[in-house]
Amino acid sequence: MAVIKPTWLVQAVYGLTPSHLQQQGIKAVLCDLDNTLIAWNNPDGTKQLHDWLNEMQQAGLIVMVVSNNNHDRVKRALAKLELPFVSRALKPLPVGINRAIKQLGLKRSEVVMVGDQLLTDVLAGNVARIKTILVQPLVETDAWNTRITRFFERGAFWLLGGKSRLTYREDIND
Repeated sequence: MAVIKPTWLVQAVYGLTPSHLQQQGIKAVLCDLDNTLIAWNNPDGTKQLHDWLNEMQQAGLIVMVVSNNNHDRVKRALAKLELPFVSRALKPLPVGINRAIKQLGLKRSEVVMVGDQLLTDVLAGNVARIKTILVQPLVETDAWNTRITRFFERGAFWLLGGKSRLTYREDIND
């Protein structure tokens, strides 16, 4: 069960503040793409996302996307955001996360993985031995392939005491 338990539960990636991340020694935020950073059906992102990315950048924090999507899909989705990324991450395996950590030249303790799925994002981050943050999906609908994972995820939430017993916070220090 510990392998699927996130370090923190936060309502949305935009709630993460640079000061609280830095208090935890975090220098880089690895983010899943679809339904974490952007709604899977809205590749441009929101003003809130752009403001959050500017805040992270001004604080010297790196935001890097770690996605299971193919290179072309991630590149197209991030064209306006200009973020570094690792595609074909193979989550729940830690392959993409390890690649990102190596590219960034950081220690595992300086990196956090943020995602909306227990069985891909959180599991991969925990297996990679980094802190993890589970966020609520940005939209209720998912791409067809994610719906399959969500089905199995219900059992994982049950192991954590039930989804209704989980408390999502505004930020990691709430």
